[in-house]
Amino acid sequence: MSAAARPHRRDAQSLRSRTWFDSLEYYSFARRAYLRSEGLTRESFQGKPVIGICNSWSELNHCNIHLRTVAEAVKRGVWQAGGVPLEFPTISLGEVFMKPTTMLFRNLMAMDVEESIRANPLDGVVLLCGCDKTTPAQLMGAASADLPSVFVTGGPMLSGQYQGKTIGSGTDMRKLFDLYRTGELSEEGLMEVEECSARSHGHCMVMGTASTMASITEALGMTLPGGAAIPAPDSRRLALAEQCGRRIVGMVWEDLRPSEILTRQAFENAIAVDMAIGGSTNAVVHLIAIAGRLGIDLTLEDFHAISKRTPFLANLRPSGAYLMEDFCYAGGLPALMKEMLPLLHRDAITVTGSSIGENIEDAKCFNQDVIRSSSNALAPEGGTLVLYGNLAPDGAVIKHTAASPHLLQHRGPAYVFDNYYAMLAELNRDDLPVDENTVLVLKNGGPHGGPGFPEWGHIPMPKVLLKRGIKDCVRLSDARMSGTSFGTVVLHITPESAIGGPLAAVQTGDEIVLDSANRRIDVNLPEGELARRLAAFVRPKPHYHRGYGKMFLDHVTQANLGCDFDFLRAVKKPE
Repeated sequence: MSAAARPHRRDAQSLRSRTWFDSLEYYSFARRAYLRSEGLTRESFQGKPVIGICNSWSELNHCNIHLRTVAEAVKRGVWQAGGVPLEFPTISLGEVFMKPTTMLFRNLMAMDVEESIRANPLDGVVLLCGCDKTTPAQLMGAASADLPSVFVTGGPMLSGQYQGKTIGSGTDMRKLFDLYRTGELSEEGLMEVEECSARSHGHCMVMGTASTMASITEALGMTLPGGAAIPAPDSRRLALAEQCGRRIVGMVWEDLRPSEILTRQAFENAIAVDMAIGGSTNAVVHLIAIAGRLGIDLTLEDFHAISKRTPFLANLRPSGAYLMEDFCYAGGLPALMKEMLPLLHRDAITVTGSSIGENIEDAKCFNQDVIRSSSNALAPEGGTLVLYGNLAPDGAVIKHTAASPHLLQHRGPAYVFDNYYAMLAELNRDDLPVDENTVLVLKNGGPHGGPGFPEWGHIPMPKVLLKRGIKDCVRLSDARMSGTSFGTVVLHITPESAIGGPLAAVQTGDEIVLDSANRRIDVNLPEGELARRLAAFVRPKPHYHRGYGKMFLDHVTQANLGCDFDFLRAVKKPE
């Protein structure tokens, strides 16, 4: 249904905020008085939609450091459309700054967003996000609060430049840091990389988790078309923010809510887009969690089925060659979605009030090496493969488009690390007993083990192998990895080792079998041996005994269920 055809509720008496400002209780008078203390006249807010601007700005979050400026652009749009913009903060999750991991706090931020929206006199909300977890946390919170909502993601950084070469934050930085570890890059060289790899505000400019979740927000229909790829410093980012400010006022009058946009069809579209862009494996966990807030039961098999029918089209690092700037100039997500339109639910409604199909009808691709056609796809299937086996009864994932093809069918002896920080020290040993056939195994990296499900899954390559010119080996864990990472890495092994999942039983020397063709990850042990070892398993002491940490451990679900809190999932909707 187009915006013009939607029923409008133009009666100001029906605005949600009116119950705060126009009732018989004393506090309505007091609230009006206190708005006046902010310099607003009665005419500024009387009978107008109140639009909250949910801002995750923080100086401890470089991805979102520019969102104060973005908020001012949103306010312009809200005023232009006859609304009243009121900005409010939430906690912010700076991906590289927070320990043990931002994932520990994603659910806390989602609760902050939801309750801030629900408790305040708001008719609609514009949500400003960008860094890896701020986007899914705000999607989760907005879905639960279910007021008219539109998203403005912060945009990617400008491409890095190093010695005449374009480099991407995260992806190329990891490669260059490995050169430093082996002595091929000097201390001065590393400092030069440090100066030029992240040269503007915005999130990582590869198809890491931040770019993936921005793209998924657009694919879900929760932001205006083209919003995902515009670079953060580009003036069009502020123009988009202003447009979103205008649009949210219209959404309030139309009563267009997330529950109408975030349907099963929208999530299937988002999964398809995730596969076509070679998106981060973290998207699997986040999409399951967001869907769970709406009572929509997404499973790993949904990801597998959609991946099987979706070609990999976006030639972006870490799985391809280009960066998000190139993607923007090539036409961005509208151009990619138009190429894959036969695979999408084209009638899915979006924040524009129009359908996905209507939104991208006039989209054009300006660089067919960046955004491939289906007939010239980078791979015939999507970027994420779901695995099962005796090591992962409830599932695991691998980003096979960023893996070494010759390792996708592999068997070799395990070398096991029980502790992440001890592992980091061991990996620099010159006498570490590993070779190119070794499978590196990390335990205790899941929601309970980390704690918080940290990005420890990209186990660094042992220095002894790097010195021999070996750039990749099979690695597996119950942890996550950054979307900027690459390599033959099996992740999200479920159930996790810290609660007695099969990974807990693996010992150094055991043969690990990765069979991607048959979607298997197994340990090759004599019959009954795995069960015998697990029977002797002793669960580690919990990391927290009080506060939010204890609540997290008491209520977090496993990776295959989205790692949300069990009490925040909605009642399942009938299919």
